[in-house]
Amino acid sequence: MDGYSRLVAWLKVLLPLMALLLLSTLFLLSRNIDPMTTLPFAETEIDDRLREQQITAPFFSGTTDAGDQVSVSASTMATRNELNNEATDFSAQIDLASGTRINLISDQGQFDLRGNTSTLQGNVVITTSSGFDLSSEEMIAEFDTLALESPGPVQGTGPLGTLDAGQMRLQRNGVDSNAHLIFTNGVKLIYTPEIREE
Repeated sequence: MDGYSRLVAWLKVLLPLMALLLLSTLFLLSRNIDPMTTLPFAETEIDDRLREQQITAPFFSGTTDAGDQVSVSASTMATRNELNNEATDFSAQIDLASGTRINLISDQGQFDLRGNTSTLQGNVVITTSSGFDLSSEEMIAEFDTLALESPGPVQGTGPLGTLDAGQMRLQRNGVDSNAHLIFTNGVKLIYTPEIREE
């Protein structure tokens, strides 16, 4: 038997023994974990969750009578009373039956279960697949009938250029009609022509 064959024969024995030795040290040197230790939550956070019945990462989805698909999510949702819920880091995606997609995000949202309305507040951003990128400080939404309304000013860009408006609505006149964005109360549009390459 030559030297190379002897080396291979020794390594076949030594390498598995070294692996067993390393594996056994993992168990011998590992820390003992006490299963009775407290969870890593602050006392105030636990109190808030117990008092407000907070939900982490809620997600809801559904379809309107007109066939629009709506999905809503948030980072947290807390119950203030029997009819009102508050959410943080709110986002919604609306896929209209016509094929247009609308995305909504806001810092927080309040949901009135009796009135079936949602009020989005703080850095509300609306983007559509048709080319609109709008922002407002507040947006009132009725997701079951797909009615969105900004009671205050709206700024942003659209397919034709930059626009500012005192109010904005997304509404549908009937179940069979398409939804439209309607800008009112002092609309200012700065038209940006499309530059075509020759």
